[in-house]
Amino acid sequence: MTYVVTDACIRCKYMDCVEVCPVDCFYEGENMLVINPSECIDCGVCEPECPAEAILPDTESGLEQWLELNAKYSAEWPNLTTKKDSPDDADEFKGVDGKFDKYFSAEPGEGD
Repeated sequence: MTYVVTDACIRCKYMDCVEVCPVDCFYEGENMLVINPSECIDCGVCEPECPAEAILPDTESGLEQWLELNAKYSAEWPNLTTKKDSPDDADEFKGVDGKFDKYFSAEPGEGD
């Protein structure tokens, strides 16, 4: 099992999860984070920290595409080990449906 970041993170990118991760398995894209499933130790401390409820265990049904996306982009995007400021408009995008099709960017973030 691993945890995955879903589209609820897109344009929110709160980063509270990064602070609590004991193995630094978060990677930063331009407008979302992903978890490296090979590095995640399944501790679950990140899940309750996410204000957008974007982090879920991959054992929940329907998350196959998110496991794939997290694996792909964690290999391409830079590692993030310290919390940064969230986007100024993060709260406006919290809970918005269909964010992947509207806003996803494959561009990397800055990382640490």
